[in-house]
Amino acid sequence: MNTRFERTGSLTELTSYPQWAQDMIADCESTKQRVLDHDIWAMMTKLQLDQESVSNFMKGLWPFIERFPSFMALNLLKTRYGRSPGDDMARRWLVRNIRVEQNHAEYWINWAEGAGVPRAELLHGVTPHGTNYAIEGVTGEWSQMIYDSTKYRESFDSSIRASSLRWLHLHAAYDDVHPWEALDIVCTLMGEKPSADDVAHLGECIKRSYTSMILLGDRCIRTCRDLWVANGVAA
Repeated sequence: MNTRFERTGSLTELTSYPQWAQDMIADCESTKQRVLDHDIWAMMTKLQLDQESVSNFMKGLWPFIERFPSFMALNLLKTRYGRSPGDDMARRWLVRNIRVEQNHAEYWINWAEGAGVPRAELLHGVTPHGTNYAIEGVTGEWSQMIYDSTKYRESFDSSIRASSLRWLHLHAAYDDVHPWEALDIVCTLMGEKPSADDVAHLGECIKRSYTSMILLGDRCIRTCRDLWVANGVAA
């Protein structure tokens, strides 16, 4: 039974949300932490990734970055204005953010080019298998780790640094709020007492997103580790 949920506490406090949502997020936390603990972020900030690994990273996430406005538009088609508070919230959020995400696609291309991955390779190259989905909350956290690295930022020529790192800067700065807005919408749509099956499905979707990001990291650094092994260098 869907019992209406209306948030009264702070947007960014987990206790503002129903117990089922708090439990679901706690259940997914260990999988999320595996993303944040992945070696790729430290290797990137220490400039230890070879060019093939950098290319795999940029091309591996590009399909999700490029298609994300379309995913949002498909969800917009499911909403009906005035049908429910959750529909109205989702509609406003989706309409507002579709254009933002289109701009972010341009910023991703700028980052890739600054990192030595040509636009043509990003747009038309072969994408590594199993690396086409991530989730915004954890993306904001790993973006912050990379952007906070002075060594990484200064590896970009000063003439292109600001434009190349704009995607990282924006995601590190705002994604602490964006996922909370999405959680607020989900809880409003689901209500205080959704079915156990619906909650389980949501949790599995979250975990699959995290797992896909882990696979992306594995795929990107494999060539680096193989090279290190071949050269007798300790990982």
